[in-house]
Amino acid sequence: MNYWLFKSEPDEYSLDDLKGEPGQTGRWDGIRNYQARNFLRDQVEEGDGVLLYHSACKVPAVAGTARVVRSAYPDPAQFDPESKYYDPKASSENPRWFCVDIQWQSEFARPVSLKAIKQNPELAEMVLVKQGRLSIQPVTAAEWKLMEKLGN
Repeated sequence: MNYWLFKSEPDEYSLDDLKGEPGQTGRWDGIRNYQARNFLRDQVEEGDGVLLYHSACKVPAVAGTARVVRSAYPDPAQFDPESKYYDPKASSENPRWFCVDIQWQSEFARPVSLKAIKQNPELAEMVLVKQGRLSIQPVTAAEWKLMEKLGN
């Protein structure tokens, strides 16, 4: 099993939004960065753990966890001309963008802020600290365990 950090702006899609979906399961779509896409397409698998990180808000923080319940499939938004994620270069024969389905698992009692993450020497090597802008990023098992401990 692998672990990941997925970023979302909470006013667009939050941990609470995921929890409110039917079956507490939602599509993680709209990824339009090639490195993040490659992680989704090639490495994220059913059963993997996900830290949900709220970005572009007053206090950026890991809010809780989810589990991948469906591995990568073509993001349908890339084919919809009405979608802000439409890509005219994508086709059903040659999709460019992928998504996964995730299911809510838990909400942290205390969201783990970016400030707290950066101040913790045990998390100094986290991709979030080293390459902050990436919307899908790997997390080590040790980082996952420490994040759960800090959040609960």
